[in-house]
Amino acid sequence: MGAQLRVYKRRIRSVSATKKITKAMEMIAASRVVKAQRKVAASTPYATELTRAVTAVATGSNTKHPLTTEAENPTRAAVLLLTSDRGLAGAFNSNAIKAAEKLTAKLEAEGKEVVNFIVGRRGVAHYNFRERKIAESFTGFTDDPSYADAKKVAAPLIEAIETETAEGGVDELHIVYTEFVSMMTQTAIEARLLPLSLDEVAAEAAPKGEILPLFDFEPSAEDVLDALLPRYVESRIYNALLQSAASKHAATRRAMKSATDNAGELIETLTRLANQARQAEITQEISEIVGGASALADATAGSDR
Repeated sequence: MGAQLRVYKRRIRSVSATKKITKAMEMIAASRVVKAQRKVAASTPYATELTRAVTAVATGSNTKHPLTTEAENPTRAAVLLLTSDRGLAGAFNSNAIKAAEKLTAKLEAEGKEVVNFIVGRRGVAHYNFRERKIAESFTGFTDDPSYADAKKVAAPLIEAIETETAEGGVDELHIVYTEFVSMMTQTAIEARLLPLSLDEVAAEAAPKGEILPLFDFEPSAEDVLDALLPRYVESRIYNALLQSAASKHAATRRAMKSATDNAGELIETLTRLANQARQAEITQEISEIVGGASALADATAGSDR
């Protein structure tokens, strides 16, 4: 019985140490998600105004720019998947990967070849394990992405869509990321970045009923689009990276809180079992003492006779 009690005490110490770690990780994730939320809020006005500018140029001119004009028969599409470098975030990565796989299946059903671009070690590991081809991967910044990271991610994507498909380019650019809705809700979504759907972009950029002003473009609308559209892609990717980072920290906080609560419940259960084992040990010792005393008394009585 003493051995069983030692086992319970050792497990209680082990679970207590784990609980301290998960509690610390929960607190760290809680502080990081607040910072990530602030960055998302700070990036929104820039992305909104840039979207308005792109919409004004695209709708205010007759220029057929390759980044705003859909191919007649699209054959290749790039999919950018945003995951995290670290785990311990519940279903955060798996939900994003499932959304990307669903989008890939849809595009392939339409007869398009999918070119994969992955952000985050978890997504890279998933695709490598299944021996799926990755055009380019980016890691090391998912917890706290900067605008420079967004530019690094956007550069090969813009180059791919500006290149003819016969030369290895793509006709469409899609992105899959996790949208931060609240501390308890994060949703994996997909969106097409390019070619731009002007009706959708206009609805997103301007409030309902607002009329966009007319502009004169110098040197030309095409040159303005050449300058604005890469910035538009970078800002959208940056916002998606920030959304994904905030979602990851919120998922980690929730997962670590659940782990901490489970550890507390397990400690209570093990403590109760340890108390029962100790009580049983004490009861057994008392029984042995009483039995020994009774045997001694019987032996003494027999010798007297």
